[in-house]
Amino acid sequence: MLTVHHLNNSRSQRVLWLLEELEVPYEVKRYERNPKTMLAPPELKAVHPLGKSPVITDDGKTIAETGAIIEYILATYGKGRLVPPEGSPERLRFTYWLHYAEGSAMTPLLLKLVFSQLPKRAPALLKPVVKMIAGKAQSTFIDPQIALHVGYWESELGKSTWFAGEELTAADVQMSFPVEAAGARVGYPDRPRLKAFLERIQARPAYKKALERGGPYGVVGGT
Repeated sequence: MLTVHHLNNSRSQRVLWLLEELEVPYEVKRYERNPKTMLAPPELKAVHPLGKSPVITDDGKTIAETGAIIEYILATYGKGRLVPPEGSPERLRFTYWLHYAEGSAMTPLLLKLVFSQLPKRAPALLKPVVKMIAGKAQSTFIDPQIALHVGYWESELGKSTWFAGEELTAADVQMSFPVEAAGARVGYPDRPRLKAFLERIQARPAYKKALERGGPYGVVGGT
């Protein structure tokens, strides 16, 4: 049976959601972050050399990276579900969003996480300087980049109900993490389409079931 090596508060929550949408039987092996460093435990390195999550094992295969995992699950168990027809405009959009989510969207969000934590971890004598530098980096580069991406998402959701068309696809599953992470970082007070997107996905029975299987979930942006 397919096993999801699931790290709390991580991207692997999307994998559970996808499996629930497809009604694929699976097992969950849970791992907990170090409460001080928020890093994954060393036990994950026994599954994959990088010691990151998500990772799945299935039929003797070990697959890492959310995009690769999603493609594997769709090809192996999807039976054409949650993927637009080959050759359609929606399929091109699907492929784009499936890769954009990690290739572009997560970079400024991870930078936001790192630079917000730097002052807390700096030596006492250096805290004022580190705080100033981190704040400058966020205000002049990171925050404007996040705003740029968030505005882009809002605009694209004006073209169709979901990111790749009028039907939910695995691209929406993939995009859920950056949308949730950005919402946790900056909020969506003036982004009605993004707020509606979150309300739609979080109301889905499969999404709720994935939360039950995965345990408490707070978006932290780590791997």
